[in-house]
Amino acid sequence: MTTLGQMELSRRTLLKGGGGLVLYFAISPRRLPAQEAPGPTAEPQQLPGSLSDSPFLDSWIRIESDGSITVFTGKAELGQGIRTALTQIAAEQLRVEFSRIELVTADTARTPDEGYTAGSQSMQHSGTAILHAAAYLRRMMIGFAAEALGVSANDLKVEDGVVVSSAGDKRSYGQLVSGRSLHVTVPDQAGFFDPENYTVMGQSLPRVDIPAKLTGQQSYVHDLKLDGMVHARVVRPAKPSARLANLDTSEVEKMPGVLRVVRDGNYLGVIAEGEFQAIKAMQALQSAAQWEGGASLPADADIYEHLMRLPAVSTVVHGPETPTSPPGGARIVEATYTRPYQMHGSIGPSCAVGHFQNGQLTIWSHTQGVYPDRTAIAEMTNMDEQAVRVIHMEGAGCYGHNGADDAAADAALLARALPGRPVRVQWMRDHEHQWEPYGSAMVVKVQGSVLVTGEITSWNYEVWSNPHTTRPGPAGNLLPAQLISGAFQPEAPTNIPLPAGGADRNAVPGYSIANARVVEHFIAEMPLRTSALRSLGAYMNVFALESFMDELAFAASVDPVEFRLARLEDPRARDVVTTAADAFGWNDWARRPGHGRGFAYARYKNLAAYCAVALELDVDRATGRIRIGRAVAACDSGHAVNPDGIRNQIEGGLVQSASWTLFEQVRFDGDGIQSADWAGYPIMRFPSVPETVGVHVIDRPGEPFLGTGEASQGPAAAAIANAVADAIGVRIRDLPLQPERVRTAMQV
Repeated sequence: MTTLGQMELSRRTLLKGGGGLVLYFAISPRRLPAQEAPGPTAEPQQLPGSLSDSPFLDSWIRIESDGSITVFTGKAELGQGIRTALTQIAAEQLRVEFSRIELVTADTARTPDEGYTAGSQSMQHSGTAILHAAAYLRRMMIGFAAEALGVSANDLKVEDGVVVSSAGDKRSYGQLVSGRSLHVTVPDQAGFFDPENYTVMGQSLPRVDIPAKLTGQQSYVHDLKLDGMVHARVVRPAKPSARLANLDTSEVEKMPGVLRVVRDGNYLGVIAEGEFQAIKAMQALQSAAQWEGGASLPADADIYEHLMRLPAVSTVVHGPETPTSPPGGARIVEATYTRPYQMHGSIGPSCAVGHFQNGQLTIWSHTQGVYPDRTAIAEMTNMDEQAVRVIHMEGAGCYGHNGADDAAADAALLARALPGRPVRVQWMRDHEHQWEPYGSAMVVKVQGSVLVTGEITSWNYEVWSNPHTTRPGPAGNLLPAQLISGAFQPEAPTNIPLPAGGADRNAVPGYSIANARVVEHFIAEMPLRTSALRSLGAYMNVFALESFMDELAFAASVDPVEFRLARLEDPRARDVVTTAADAFGWNDWARRPGHGRGFAYARYKNLAAYCAVALELDVDRATGRIRIGRAVAACDSGHAVNPDGIRNQIEGGLVQSASWTLFEQVRFDGDGIQSADWAGYPIMRFPSVPETVGVHVIDRPGEPFLGTGEASQGPAAAAIANAVADAIGVRIRDLPLQPERVRTAMQV
């Protein structure tokens, strides 16, 4: 074990109290509840990760006098494995066994406010905060032990939560915190172990969330069963903005098991003792409800022209204000790429449970932002925020803003209508597909030029898109709040500025290209409701940008990998590219008819994880069907806390991206959304999954954590498109690459 030096901790910072480590869970120094004892004020400084907003040690870790340890995160487990990775960080820095730590995820009554779990930032924000908090707490325990034993801190080491002197004297963490209140600010430099001495971080420990899912135990909010729980279903309008003109509920109210029909303006739901009773009552209500008005949608076949006709705010986000003209002698390449509206397609329809009792409202939800959702629900119900608690539970499938927040609002309204009993509401499949917020359709136009020497001499890139976030906060961003009497209006959509970006995320090339110019056309008017879908605009922008890089490489007669390496200055980017290419065997690849290879690279958001993908596929010329064979990826996520967890995310992102790229498109017309089920919205099935996926993790011990979960979506899409072009000799620039589109391209 590593011995720590003398800790720099003033005894004046310690407040005497009773019991174990007394907790306050301050959200920030400005938001301490009134009943808390006064503690030291955090000095104005920019602390790392989420410590910048929640700087106090007791926001992150609790140790009881019996030695039990609880770690808290405001981030939600979405299937990305953070429960495992964050626990590893705490176990490493506290020097305790992994199994001894309980991790509590997003809960407005227990955890710090870390906003949304989004943007692949859980490790960067929460992981960094826990890293510092755990290391600092360990130092404090050694300091307390040194004081209690009358020895130097240099004479002490930690063994599984017990501080031990060279003479064999011991004090457990539980003994050391007893009677102390540790409401102190975590410093920037907390005294980490040397990564060479890590025994937990860097290990591929098994995911803690998997066993329950494999054995059918309670894992998802869909599984939650509370005493006295009843079931509810909601009736949606015939069209967006339709008005409920007439409704006779008398027959529905007589149906078996029906407890309450809830109508509030244009909002309509039913509560029953049993779930099937609720479904039958919902169907009866649908038949009885008479709607009028409502918005008509444009035809999906004309959606790109429609989008580009809508008013847009145009901004040069990178490069010169005016386009660079191609020089004489350069080969000019022009291309237009399109992406349709795509949905989350969650396997488990959105679900929530609400319980209203004694003026307190508790919601269990798979929202990705318990605090913003609480704010919106409190506004919608005209309740004080402190009377609303939102507890995260996993949902069966979602990365981004699907119907989870709306279902939580449903549960709030329905639970308030039936006080005293927990009310479970689950959306129907057609409601999930037709009413969730989609990932925006996008159009990208690029013009570039290249010399025969391979030099890129101009690059003009323009992207058109709807918003990529309309999450709550405001109540108006909740679908039910838009339907009740005294309806709340949706918040005016705003764009996410760079460097993270929304529609322009990853639109700026990560290559050395002189005078590269990027323009974003932000379209606030939404023909279809849009919000965050995993990777936001990065999926489309990397698809377009990396497809165009291949087109320029082809025009210059340069190998695509060499073409990229010639313009990559970041050595970590070069490592990722060469690792993926070498592992794939790029230079030794054998060509055969109908067989193609593709390569693509991106650094997510140009500031998170690096990822490169090489793959091969076959195209059946008779049917147009694409079959992905071998895929190889390389990823640099900084310090790899759980390498297998990183592989999980890269593999999963690649498969999800392949589904988007080959199959997924929301269909709609003037009568509404036609993709109401899996037949109308096909996704990748097992026969279409890549034959093999190999992921090579480039570990950077001691380097900052870089978000991984959305790193492979864009490179995977572009690698597929580049491989198809290689296989059939024709470039397809419109997503998805469905068989009929491939057949048409081959006939040209």
